[in-house]
Amino acid sequence: MRPVLAIGALIAAVSTMVSAQGGVLGGDAIACSTGGPAIRVHVIGLKDRSGELKLELYPANEEDFLKDDHDLIKQGKVFRRVTVPTPASGDLTMCIRVPHAGRYALLFTHNRDGRNKFNFWSDGAGFPSNQRLGRSRPNLSQAVIDVPAGVVTTNIRAQYLRGLGGFSPMKAN
Repeated sequence: MRPVLAIGALIAAVSTMVSAQGGVLGGDAIACSTGGPAIRVHVIGLKDRSGELKLELYPANEEDFLKDDHDLIKQGKVFRRVTVPTPASGDLTMCIRVPHAGRYALLFTHNRDGRNKFNFWSDGAGFPSNQRLGRSRPNLSQAVIDVPAGVVTTNIRAQYLRGLGGFSPMKAN
C-alpha cells in the first residue's frame, strides 16, 4: 500500500472510532466507552474554534501539580496528555485514561495559536472545579478530581484572560 493510501486508511479508521465513541475526542476515547478508568470531559465556553485542545493529568499533590512533564516521567510519576485539533463545530467531549482509580489533578488548555507553549495573552484554560482562575497560579484544589474504578464525567468551562481581572469564562451570548 502506498504511504498516502495508508494515511488515508488510518484517518478513516480513527474517524470511525471517534464516531463509534459517541463523538468523544482523543486517543483515549475508547477508555471512556469500555469502562475506564478514565475521565470524560465536556468542554464548554470556547472563545473560538482555532488551534488545539489539551487535557493533562498530574499527581494530586502540590509538589507535582503543573510540574514539567519530562521531570514527572523521569521520576516515574503520573503524567498523561491528550491533544486534539479543535473541531470546527459541535459539542466537545474529550477522554483521558488514568492508570487506576484514585485522585488526580486535571488541566484543560485551549492552545489557540498552535504553538506548544501556553500563551497567557491568548490561550484558554480550565479545571474541574470551574472556579474563576484570576491572575495567579491556580490552586491544586481547583484541579483535583476523584476517579472511580470506571469513568467519571466532568464539565470544564474554558477561561481566557479578560482585562486586568485575569482569567474568567467568556460571557454567554
